[in-house]
Amino acid sequence: MLALGLVSLCMDASSELVHSILPVFLVTVLGSSALTVGLLEGIAEATAAITKVFSGTLSDRWRRRKGLILTGYGLAALTKPLFPLADSISWVFTARFLDRVGKGIRGAPRDALLADLVAPPQRNAAYGLRQSLDSLGAFLGPLLAIVLLLLWQNDLRAVLWVAVLPAFLAVALIIFGVEEPPPAGPARVRPAPSFSGLGTLGRRYWGVVALGSVITLARFSEAFLVLRGQQVGLPLAWVPAVIMVMSLVYAASAYPTGLAARRWSRRTLLGWGMAVLLLADVMLASAVTITPVLLGVGLWGLHMGLTQGLLAALVADAVPAERAGTAFGFFNLLTGLFLLLASGLAGLLWDSLGAPATFLAGAAFSGLALLALVLYRP
Repeated sequence: MLALGLVSLCMDASSELVHSILPVFLVTVLGSSALTVGLLEGIAEATAAITKVFSGTLSDRWRRRKGLILTGYGLAALTKPLFPLADSISWVFTARFLDRVGKGIRGAPRDALLADLVAPPQRNAAYGLRQSLDSLGAFLGPLLAIVLLLLWQNDLRAVLWVAVLPAFLAVALIIFGVEEPPPAGPARVRPAPSFSGLGTLGRRYWGVVALGSVITLARFSEAFLVLRGQQVGLPLAWVPAVIMVMSLVYAASAYPTGLAARRWSRRTLLGWGMAVLLLADVMLASAVTITPVLLGVGLWGLHMGLTQGLLAALVADAVPAERAGTAFGFFNLLTGLFLLLASGLAGLLWDSLGAPATFLAGAAFSGLALLALVLYRP
């Protein structure tokens, strides 16, 4: 379990180093619009979500997870050199597309492997711990980006090259540090990946999927947080601080949230998470200086800590262990499609009506998600 968390830490340090400066790189160096940034990020995440469907189902069919996890992380590591080499939006799109395919391949099998390794009473804490280590890496990556931008006089391409090292360290940790338990029960042929058996996952599972989709609609790409920080006057070298603040709060809150779920209901904690996101959107919409932007970003990170690990635990508990890969795959597919919709809408509003409209729309969708939580009956 700890090895999987360290793998997530290293890869997120690499990925978030890239993502903390990529929106600015796209807008200032390559001349992209906010709509282009939103669509690029949304399509990338949707690609990851679609891939997760097949990798999760295949991990159930083959009854092995580690090979798919290694393939996904390996592909993501191989894409990292493409970002500093990019000289056009299409090149960045290709790099993001392949990177997210790697994420899609590894995501559902990794979450399912964690379910294999941990007993149900400890799953809230286990998913929270993995999420905290993942978010710690997402804090360290932007921190390194800030230091290097200051040292190298805002040389974005040079900083992007550094992301290659932790990515390949993550691959090494999988090879030498992650052990997979033997399949439980006798071997048997499992059905090929298909949509035909989705109805057998049960009403409880589909209730979680619907809830997660509405919550995702309220949370568009974090690229818009980076652009908002730059818009209110944050110097280029300090732009990665936006992702750093969000990730620090995310890392600090995810594991305690998993522990708190032993005392309070998940629905209550998810409700607090959406209320926090609504407040974050209002602050980001009204901000004219960097201080309220950073406060809003911190609240955004708290929302992530209050919701993401709990949603994963809800999925794991809603289906039998042998269907966990499939369940995580289709959950990520639908939430990824909603993230594409949310990010595209955010970019369109940003270009046509301005940044405040983007975040006010996010606040409205957060209110809708709160209503969904009131209606949700696990």
